[in-house]
Amino acid sequence: MGEILSNGNGNNGVALHIKEDDDYNQRSQDSDPRGCCSLTVPFIQKIIAEALGTYFLIFAGCGAVAVNADKDKVVTLPGISIVWGLVVMVMVYSVGHISGAHFNPAVTIAFASCKRFSWKQVPAYLAAQVVGSTLAAGTLRLLFSGDHDHFTGTNPHGSNMQSLVIEFIITFYLMFVISGVATDNRAIGELAGLAVGATVLLNVMFAGPVSGASMNPARSLGPAIVSSKYDGIWIYLLGPTAGAIAGAWVYNLVRFTDKPLREITKSGSFLKASSRN
Repeated sequence: MGEILSNGNGNNGVALHIKEDDDYNQRSQDSDPRGCCSLTVPFIQKIIAEALGTYFLIFAGCGAVAVNADKDKVVTLPGISIVWGLVVMVMVYSVGHISGAHFNPAVTIAFASCKRFSWKQVPAYLAAQVVGSTLAAGTLRLLFSGDHDHFTGTNPHGSNMQSLVIEFIITFYLMFVISGVATDNRAIGELAGLAVGATVLLNVMFAGPVSGASMNPARSLGPAIVSSKYDGIWIYLLGPTAGAIAGAWVYNLVRFTDKPLREITKSGSFLKASSRN
C-alpha cells in the first residue's frame, strides 16, 4: 500500500510518496470503469464495510441521543457531539482502507461528481449506507421501546429554510475538510480520521440545537424509515447533498497546484490513496 517516506515544513507542505504493490493492484481491479459494477470479492468487501461502518456510526451517534433523552439529559449536547466525532474517527481508521469510509450518501455523490469515485459504484454504496443506518435505527428502536421510545432522527427546530441553509453550510464545511485530507497529496492522509471526526464534533456542537446537524442523508433517513416520521426529511436529503457537492468543487478550485489528486476510485482508501505523476 502507501507509506509516508518524507515530510517537510516548507511552503510545499508534506510530501507523500506512495508506492503500490501487487496486492494493491489486484484489489483495485474492481474500480476499473469497465467492470466496477461486477460482484468481485473486493467490491463486496467494500459494500459490507460501508454497511457495517454506517451501522456503528448511527448506532453510537443516535444511541447517545436516545440515552440522553431517556436518562434526564445525562449525556448533554457536548457529550453527544463528542460521541459523533469519535465514532466517525474510529470507523474511518477501522475500514477506511477497505471502502474509503464514506458512510454518507452526500460524500459518495460529491466524490463521484468530481470524478474521484465511479458513478457505477454509487448506487451500491448508497444502498449499503441506507441499509446500515436503518438497521442501526431499528436496533435502537427495539432497545428503547415502550415508554422509552425516543425518535433519534432529525427535525428542524427553527424554520425549514433556516435548517436547510445550516445543513448546506455545515456539510460544505465537512466535505471541504474531507477533500483536503483525503484527496490532496500535500495533506497528511493518516490524520484524515482525526480531522473529519473533529469537524463533525464541531458541527454537531453548534448546529445540533438548530437543525439536528445531520450532514448525512442516511443518518436522517434510517430513523425516519423506522419511526415513519418524514416531516422535513427533504431538508436532510437536499441540504447535505448540495453542500457536499459544493464543498468538494470549491476545494478543487482553491487547491492552486498542478499536482494530481489522490485516486479515491483506485484504492478505495480514505487514508492511503495512490497518486499518478
